[in-house]
Amino acid sequence: EVQLVESGGGLVQAGGSLRLSCAASGFTFDDYDIGWFRQAPGKEREGVSCISKSDGSTRYTDSVKGRFTISKNNARRRVYLQMDSLKPEDTATYICKIGRYWGEGTQVTVSS
Repeated sequence: EVQLVESGGGLVQAGGSLRLSCAASGFTFDDYDIGWFRQAPGKEREGVSCISKSDGSTRYTDSVKGRFTISKNNARRRVYLQMDSLKPEDTATYICKIGRYWGEGTQVTVSS
């Protein structure tokens, strides 16, 4: 059974940090591109960051560049999103995507 389970979300003050984790099981982890998306209430889902399966290169949406860092641990089958200098506008449900598989998300709330 394919599973993606996110964790690490929560409530944090502006300027704080959180580290999201996505645990994958039920498929070959190394074969896919990896990404984090987010969706705020009333807004469309947007891509936050991704890692290419071909060369491991990373990309970030402009609003999080310099503040967020995506990484993965193939042996542990986990994907991480380190989020620093958080802003209220980062408030959203953060969702892990590996290949065609989606997690259910973890809520991040940043208070001002």
